[in-house]
Amino acid sequence: MTQTASVRAGVGTRASRVRVLIAVMLFVTVVINYLDRSNLSIALPEIARELDLTTAQQGLLLSAFGWTYAALQIPGGWLVDRVPARVLYPVCLTLWSLATLFMGVIGGFVALIVLRLMVGAFEAPAYPINNKVATVWFPERERATAIGFYTSGQFIGLALLTPVLSWLQALISWHWVFIATGLVGVLWALVWYVWFREPADSRANAAEVELIRAGGGLVDATESTDASDASHTTRERPERARISRADLATVLGRRKLWGIYLGQFCLTSTLWFFLTWFPTYLVEYRDMDYIKSGFLASLPFVAALVGVLTSGVLSDFLLRRGASLGAARKGPIIAGLLLSTVMVGASFTDSTTLVIVFLSVAFFGNGLASITWSLVSAMAPQRLLGLTGGMFNFIGNLSSIATPIVIGMIITDESFAPGFAYMTVVTIVGILSYVFLVGRVERVQERPAKV
Repeated sequence: MTQTASVRAGVGTRASRVRVLIAVMLFVTVVINYLDRSNLSIALPEIARELDLTTAQQGLLLSAFGWTYAALQIPGGWLVDRVPARVLYPVCLTLWSLATLFMGVIGGFVALIVLRLMVGAFEAPAYPINNKVATVWFPERERATAIGFYTSGQFIGLALLTPVLSWLQALISWHWVFIATGLVGVLWALVWYVWFREPADSRANAAEVELIRAGGGLVDATESTDASDASHTTRERPERARISRADLATVLGRRKLWGIYLGQFCLTSTLWFFLTWFPTYLVEYRDMDYIKSGFLASLPFVAALVGVLTSGVLSDFLLRRGASLGAARKGPIIAGLLLSTVMVGASFTDSTTLVIVFLSVAFFGNGLASITWSLVSAMAPQRLLGLTGGMFNFIGNLSSIATPIVIGMIITDESFAPGFAYMTVVTIVGILSYVFLVGRVERVQERPAKV
């Protein structure tokens, strides 16, 4: 039976819900992804004492992930446009998880930096893959909810597992923080390969595939990975994207796209503060032990989780109620960035309780603003979805380099206030970017080729 015939056969049939399973798989992958980004921040105070590291050296070590992660976003986006997610994701997962595991086995400052560079390199395609999967598997009216759900995995994992990893470190040693998280990633890579499929090759019935397609999901943007199913040869197979000067001119030459690139840099700066310096701030500047700091460090992540879950549902609700795509997508982002500026209040109090309140409100705002990938889905040229996502993630995650290094250079042994001031200024720049550069949310069209 051809795909067209199967779709006709599915008319009147209730659509299956396989895309819910896909959202759950993305969620679990993001949990693992962010544990492997943040585990160093949990172990860093102990590593710094053992290796006698200065704050500048700590900042360099914390930034090592970002150097390769940011630099390989564009090649990563290119891979996403060419290699099926079923293959690319488990390969990347296995490699970055093994690098993570060896961080717990091999000691030394230089070795840790090299392994951290490897983690960043192999994680580079992760979020472009997530975005491609969400764009293929979900109609527009559900996509922000799906993105919000799987993005919440980064905060659920950190909120629930930060105290566990802190306890594991206190019970055994910092080495096991890396060994445990690395082993989990290797196991999940196998699960992903066994269970993930593209819509037309999955257990989704014809009605669900047509529901996704009719709602704007790019179900035809991927080729069948099942060579034995000859019926799939009738499906349109779009040409794979190739990086050319014209492609780069498109993704780098549009003001709207630069608006979301710069906005993402500012948004992720707050995230990278929490993923790098926040646990050290609690231990070294608030004099907390590992168990107590692990618990308090989890509270802003809980707040961010609430913000993430709220953002996707709120955005899709506004869209269904008739709000413009721009208002539905940009509204939560700008509101969240405004809330993130509350972070500066931590510089003006000696109360640990108030510090946690300020930072929890700020991180709630960061979570509320986290649906920025929905703008990539809505604005990227269709043929260049992966490349645009790679550029978006490349520029956005330059913050993973800048944030640890800048904060490490400007804070003093007595005060963390310069770090909070830097974060507030960057957030304000992000607000201005979404307001004045992005403008109307609409898909960017490629300029016709010159004859």
